[in-house]
Amino acid sequence: MTTALNIGEEPGAGEVVDLDQHRARRGPLSLVKDPTDPDPAPASGTTPEQSQQPSPGTTLPDSTSTRRMRRVARRVRTVAMHDRTRKTLRAAVRHTAYVWGGAGVVTKRAWEGRTVAVHHRMRALALTTGDTVAAAEWQAKADAFRRERHQRRMDLITRTPHAVKSAAIGVAGVEGALLLLGACMAAHDHQLHDVVVPTLAAIDAIRAVCWFVGVAWGPALALMLFAGLSHLWRAGQKHETAPAWARPASGTATDVPITPSIVVTALRDLGIAQLKNGIKEMADGAAGMLGPITLAGCGVEVDVTLPSGVSTEEVLNKRRKLAENMNRHEHELHMVIPPTPRTVRMWIADSGALDEPIGPSPLVFDADMTADYTSGRAPWGQDLRGETALISLFQRHMLITGLSNQGKTASLRALALWLALDPRVKFRIADLKGVGDWGMFKGLAEVLIEGPTDEHVMEATHMVEEGVEEMQRRGELMRELAAKGWSQDKILSDPRFDPLVLIVDEAQVAYGSGARETYVAENGTVKYGAPYGGQKQTSRYFQAIKKIHDQGRAVSVTTWEGTQDPTDQNLPARSRAGNHIRASLVVGTESQAKMALGDAPVDAGAAPHKLRQGLDKGTLVVAGDGIKLAPGQPSITVRTHFIDIDAAKEIAERAKARRAGVDTSSPQEPEQEVDHLADVLTVLGQTDRLRSPEVLHGLKNLNSAVYGEWTFEVLTQALKPFGAEPRKYNGNPSISRARVLAAIERRAEETEDATEIDAQ
Repeated sequence: MTTALNIGEEPGAGEVVDLDQHRARRGPLSLVKDPTDPDPAPASGTTPEQSQQPSPGTTLPDSTSTRRMRRVARRVRTVAMHDRTRKTLRAAVRHTAYVWGGAGVVTKRAWEGRTVAVHHRMRALALTTGDTVAAAEWQAKADAFRRERHQRRMDLITRTPHAVKSAAIGVAGVEGALLLLGACMAAHDHQLHDVVVPTLAAIDAIRAVCWFVGVAWGPALALMLFAGLSHLWRAGQKHETAPAWARPASGTATDVPITPSIVVTALRDLGIAQLKNGIKEMADGAAGMLGPITLAGCGVEVDVTLPSGVSTEEVLNKRRKLAENMNRHEHELHMVIPPTPRTVRMWIADSGALDEPIGPSPLVFDADMTADYTSGRAPWGQDLRGETALISLFQRHMLITGLSNQGKTASLRALALWLALDPRVKFRIADLKGVGDWGMFKGLAEVLIEGPTDEHVMEATHMVEEGVEEMQRRGELMRELAAKGWSQDKILSDPRFDPLVLIVDEAQVAYGSGARETYVAENGTVKYGAPYGGQKQTSRYFQAIKKIHDQGRAVSVTTWEGTQDPTDQNLPARSRAGNHIRASLVVGTESQAKMALGDAPVDAGAAPHKLRQGLDKGTLVVAGDGIKLAPGQPSITVRTHFIDIDAAKEIAERAKARRAGVDTSSPQEPEQEVDHLADVLTVLGQTDRLRSPEVLHGLKNLNSAVYGEWTFEVLTQALKPFGAEPRKYNGNPSISRARVLAAIERRAEETEDATEIDAQ
């Protein structure tokens, strides 16, 4: 018990004093001092209790809750702005967009598979290219597809009742068989309830199956759902349906759009002082020097009008720097000079678009495709705009060149496969590589030569020379028919003027061959005639090609040549200038590009030497007529369709089915039996004996197809059974005319004796 005392009174003994009444009242203890509200010193005349009391009408802030809210806000902001959070958000949006966009892709694919949308699109494409025949074919295919679809639907409607009836009959039959089996069991065991035992067993089996399905249905449904989502995700990822900001960073300047400011800035920073000053002086920010930026296939196209004093050649020579200024690689920028003066036309590809393959050739997936040499156009590939590149081969000589292993043979063969679908066209082919690239033309070509040796060059030369003879024969016949009043169209439609195409692949082997004509003179010496190959005027191959270039087109005799690494030594200027279509794959230098295409296309912007070796396989820069070019444009870049060997064989089989059988001759194989003794006697003539090398040269000159690969050992083995083998005379192996005559007489006598014995 406490007792309060009056101030000034002394506490008595035994009394308890409450000291709390004498202590100052303080707020809750805090170790942190608020800097914004310093504790002022108590004024004089105030008690400590009064200094701690707030003034009337004021409220103290709750500093602890404020600090807590600020701390939470800072943490939320840190988490929201963290790189890991951003990556997680982008990944979530990306994968969701892949699934959602993939659903759209799959839906579109299913729709096109069940409708005629593809037929209409291909028909519209054919109409835009002016191919009314192909448009009519696609329309006919669309009509046939509709009829077949309607028939399938009607069959489904009519067959459903039959299916239900068949199922009921099947169930009744099975139940009857079970009851019959049960009756047999009951009769055997003398137990009447055995009649339904098989039926009950079947019911138990069905119940077990239902139980298993019920157990496995959930996991199976989950797996099916997962597989479906995975399929949609893959389709969306392949078509890049996610927004650009959510896609993973590739480390390259992808998805950078081409805008007027980017083009102008790239031109300004090109390092051409006159161009830079001209852009600065333009009041509109140099926008007036640009034409409209239009979409063109997998890129954009824009015309740039250069300021006065800047030549187009200066800009063309800085192609790489201009491309890099626009965040592109050099091969992704193509520049040509249009008809408008002082103008450069630029085509800028989307980043990485040229690394994506184009679709398969229509020859592969369209089994009903036909060809027409006179009015048709071959689907060779796609140009940079993404449009189908169609080429006319009617009465046109062609040259395709480029570095090794860049798609030259495949590009040339694709055109030949399309042309083979026209039964009127005849082929004679010399493959001077000889590795089977043209093997599928056995049964299509009248002549097929395969091999890289001098003997094969000789055979190829004979083939081209026979083409010259055919050309001359047709020329005489054309003059006779024209004198009778036949029109040009009527003459060319005559079967005697069926198109003849002479194809020489790896023609540089022929131009570089040192093979020469050899023969034995009357005095026994070996003489050398005109060379088969070579690039000089004396070359038989070169002269034959030149003659066909001069006159063959008018009578539908044309040549196609494929060469490697063009130079003046392996591709004479007169030969390459005689072609109507000149195409080049990647080459090493600008001078080679001019050899392949000519000076004018390269000076106007054609740049096969800027293509990438190994990466731009099958990409051709084409100059000349036969292919659609923009007005004033001397060349076009074509990404050709690749047709592999297996697909080429299938196309060749379709072509063989549309024409009568063709007996393909291989000149390197003898077509009939030869008399070696008689041939040796012909070479010897009236000479008593000749050295073996001279006889061997004479045999090769007499019949190169049989003796082209003979050696001294082969000659000896062929004559030894008859006793006419070479023997040394004055230290040199020689063949005696007397011994050859004696061998022929002995063989004749033996043949007569054998005939008499058989008669007896």
